[in-house]
Amino acid sequence: MDEIKKTGGKRGKGAKAAKAEGDATLTNAEKRVQRRQRLAEANTVTVVLDTEVRKFIAAQAKTEGMDMAPFMQVLAENYVLATAPADQPLARRITAKRAIMARTLEIARTLDQSGGFDEHFVLNVVREAAADPAFMEHYHAAVDADTADERALARAQAPVHQQMGRLIKRAAGARSKRGDKGKIQRAQVQGELISSYTLLEKAGKKA
Repeated sequence: MDEIKKTGGKRGKGAKAAKAEGDATLTNAEKRVQRRQRLAEANTVTVVLDTEVRKFIAAQAKTEGMDMAPFMQVLAENYVLATAPADQPLARRITAKRAIMARTLEIARTLDQSGGFDEHFVLNVVREAAADPAFMEHYHAAVDADTADERALARAQAPVHQQMGRLIKRAAGARSKRGDKGKIQRAQVQGELISSYTLLEKAGKKA
């Protein structure tokens, strides 16, 4: 038994060393993607619903112009807002996040309707939103920007930015732009509220 434990320990250390060596070859961007994936997996909850319940919720989500998953996320957040004290930090963050999503959606729809759509639509919408002091006040509350922990701030920003991107794309009726090999195209930017974003295109209007 002891011999088996020792062998397993050596193999475990070897696996950890190999993982560390592999991580060292990743770029910072790739490491951020991995961290977001691990966080997404940790936050993913599988729920088995009664068929009639699922159909009812799906119909309600469609009425709200939402997919099933984000609609159920809203339902969960509604429970937090209904039961948590008004000064509870989580409740404040949810309220602030909803405010910035509403403003993001409003800007995206207005910009698209005025003919302002191009492949950099996500950046253009976020840039206009960030110029609004009220938006930024809600944004800072949503991501707890006062924290001194940069990693914690990045973890809080990632899902907010992703949700903003999905809202903007949906508001314009757009889709992710892909290269010749079918890979989704993204752009990097500095000095903006976001550091990267997906390029977009309208259906049937490839460059």
